[in-house]
Amino acid sequence: MDETYQGGCLCGGLRYLARGKPINERVCHCRLCQRAIGAAFNARLLFAKSQVTVEGDTTTFNSSPDLKRHFCPRCGTTVFSERASTQAYAITCASLDEPERFRPDMHFWTSSRQPWVKLDDGLPQHPEAAPA
Repeated sequence: MDETYQGGCLCGGLRYLARGKPINERVCHCRLCQRAIGAAFNARLLFAKSQVTVEGDTTTFNSSPDLKRHFCPRCGTTVFSERASTQAYAITCASLDEPERFRPDMHFWTSSRQPWVKLDDGLPQHPEAAPA
């Protein structure tokens, strides 16, 4: 059976369908993600671009030379990001129609973790970038 993940933005103008299993499911605590998402961390699922179909327009912003963030031009919801060096989309967990399906496998950039966020889930933690 083909596993699918669906989701989109707050206003519904931007929708996506991801087919198959995610490459990984991680929580990033870096300051760029905190600012871009407007929250203490970015919980995201990584899919190969070939697994994802996007309907609707996106506006992009390069938050670093290698990372482009896609958001809805109407409501501003950040839905996914992509690195120039990979062929993958990092889809935000909160944009999923069923965010409870998110199963994180690690935390990274924990050196930027907000002090009131307690990490007691037993998952691996990396002070900077996730290992390759």
